[in-house]
Formats: sequence, C-alpha cells, structure tokens
Amino acid sequence: MSNTVIKVENLGKQYRLGQVGTGTLSTDINRWWHKVRGKEDPYLQIGESNDRTKMGGSDLVWALKDINFEVKQGEVLGIIGKNGAGKSTLLKILSQVTGPTVGDIKVKGRIASLLEVGTGFHPDLSGRENVFLNGAILGMSKQEIKNKFDEIVAFSGVERYINTPVKRYSSGMYVRLAFAVAAHLEPEILIVDEVLAVGDAEFQKKCLGKMKDVSNQGRTVLFVSHNLQAVSNLCTTGLFLNKGEIDTAGNIEDCIKKYLISSREMNLTTVSLNDRLKRTGGNILFSDIKGIKNGEETWEFNFDEEINISLKASVYIETEGLSLYFALKHPFTGEIISNYKVVLNQQNMVKGESISYALTIPSKTIRPGQYSLYFALGNKDTKVFYDVIDDNVNLPMLSINPISMDVHENAGFISIPFGLTKNA
Repeated sequence: MSNTVIKVENLGKQYRLGQVGTGTLSTDINRWWHKVRGKEDPYLQIGESNDRTKMGGSDLVWALKDINFEVKQGEVLGIIGKNGAGKSTLLKILSQVTGPTVGDIKVKGRIASLLEVGTGFHPDLSGRENVFLNGAILGMSKQEIKNKFDEIVAFSGVERYINTPVKRYSSGMYVRLAFAVAAHLEPEILIVDEVLAVGDAEFQKKCLGKMKDVSNQGRTVLFVSHNLQAVSNLCTTGLFLNKGEIDTAGNIEDCIKKYLISSREMNLTTVSLNDRLKRTGGNILFSDIKGIKNGEETWEFNFDEEINISLKASVYIETEGLSLYFALKHPFTGEIISNYKVVLNQQNMVKGESISYALTIPSKTIRPGQYSLYFALGNKDTKVFYDVIDDNVNLPMLSINPISMDVHENAGFISIPFGLTKNA
C-alpha cells in the first residue's frame, strides 16, 4: 500500500480581479454551456500569472497554476515563497476552505488546519467551549476531547482565561489555544500557515517542538512560514512557489537557496542613496552603503562568512559628534530583531567633508534568513537624527545562507561586538 497521504495533480486556482463571481450573466451562461457539453471552460485558456508587482492586461489571474506534488506519511513539507506566491491559497484548497478551479487532490486521513488567528473559533464562546467545538469540527468525539483537554490547556498556557470568551483574548492567546487544539487532537495531517509569527519566542519554540513530535509519530505536517531558519530546522522537503507556480521542489535546503537567490535578484533594482526622493535629516547624509565580500558588492553571505559593510556619508553642515545606529529588522513585519549604537566621532566635522567607515560583523553571529536593514546617523546624545535609511527601496535585504542543519541551530544575533573602523 502506498504511503502517499496527499497527491496533487494539475491543480489551478483562477480569480477574477475586482469582481464577485465571473462578472456577467453572459459569461456564466457561456461557461455553463461549455460544461454541459463536456468542453473545457473557455476562460481557463486565458489569464495571467500572479505577479502582484505589475499591472496586467487581463482581469483573470492564476493564483495557482499547474501544481503537482506528493506528500508522504510522516513528512514535514515546508512551503515558502514571497507574499502573493500562492502559499495560503494552496493550503486553503487542501483544507477544503475553497475549491480548485481545475485539477485533482487526493487526501488520505483527517486534516487539522490552522490558517489564520482563531480558525474555527467562535468569538462569543469561552476558550473551554471552543476547544470542544473545534475538536468536534475536526471529527473528534466528546470523550476524546475530554481525555486531551487538560493537556491542551497546559500547552496553550491560557489556563487563567479558559472560561473567558475568546473575543477578549489577544491575538497571541488566540493562536496559543488554536494551535494546541489542532496539534493535540491527533489529526493525520496538520496544516499550519504563518500564524505562529503572532506568538512569542517561547511559544514558537514549543510549537516547532510539537510539530517535530507530530511528524515523529508518523503524522504529516505542511508548514508555511517566512522564518527560513524554522523551516530549515523543521522540514525535510519543500516547495518554493513563485507567482503561483512551483519553482523548486524537493530538498528543503535547495528550495531555501533558490528562494534567497530569487530575492537577491529582485533586490538588484534598488535605488541609489543619492537619487532617493525621501530624505531624512540634513546635517550629514548617507551617500553610499554597500555589502562587500571578496572585494565585490553583495548582500548575500554564508553563515560562516564575515560580513563587511562599507558606509559613506557627506557632511553638509558643521556638526559636533556623530553616532551610528544599525539594526536588523524582520523583512515582512518590520519588527526590530536587534539594534546597536556606536559613537563614531566626538570631534567637529567640517562642511563639505566626506566620511567613510567599514562595519565588520563576525561570522556565525546572525542566524540564516533574510533581514531588512536599518541605518541612521545622529548626534552623540541621540537627540537628533541626521539621516535614516529604513526601507528596502534604497537597500537590498541582507541574506544569510545556512551551511548545515547542525551549525545554525546555535546561532544568535551578533552576540559579540561588531567591528567598526574609520577609513582614511
């Protein structure tokens, strides 16, 4: 007997932009007439790929197209891709929240899905009642839920609020209880979207450990996340979706590498700092910021490589004292992951002067993944900012590639001071 639990063949999902339904009555009749005659829907022969960055010539868009893959029992499949690549649409189809436009899906076993905060919860019911409601939706008997109830509540960490209506929960508490229910009621297939990003670091660690336990018990996990380190640590195989189509499938590290390369190519279109329209400050302005490796400009580094960043700025008004602010930010939420301040110069800087510094970050101190960069120049007392670079238009994202599963599990975020030297 085959151990394949999910088989997807020629799957496609088409949407019509700006419309509810197909748009007009004549279009609906035309589609129905083709269907009753056993002919292909004429509107499936047109439509464009789902590129959210460009205006298209058609209002028919393929959110997913020609998707084919299999998932084995006990496999942990990581699904990665940029925003709008079709990840959530694929999971919604697998969870039967929506149906495919074309293609077939074969699933063996019961599916538990956690696609967004509070999936399957009723806001006016208490946490206790929602545990039983969600368990029933997943096909569990009342006795089965009772047997697992204490374990679910303990894992969620919301014991004090279990009899409170969940509409009064924070988004993090919502996710804690929803994930605890989905993971503890023993589905054959567990589907988890990016919702874990809402939880705190301690809970995310617990969830990743629980998903590992689930897979070790022979059950299957589909995991979507922008946290490439978590995907790399947890998943054995992967899918990299790009504009609604499968770009790479197979080994998870190969998928991550292709995803990073794709993102790096996108970053090559950044705008020069000198040409940017949005300027902050006035006394001193950045003129150039570059990542350097082996004498060449790049923002992609391996985990075991030293990171060198060249900083240049121009002085427009005589200034006393200067400080550099540097931060790594989450590329999608904008959350600051780590930040640092260094006093560069206590002396007066003369109008018309150009200054240059080399920032050095030791190897094995930034976890693999992608990061938005934040740079700022201010006075020595941190009361005035002269210039701030805080977007991905002017700077590419910093990409740190993993080198092995074992090494980067112990990585931190610049756990020792970075080096900063003034260039002549």
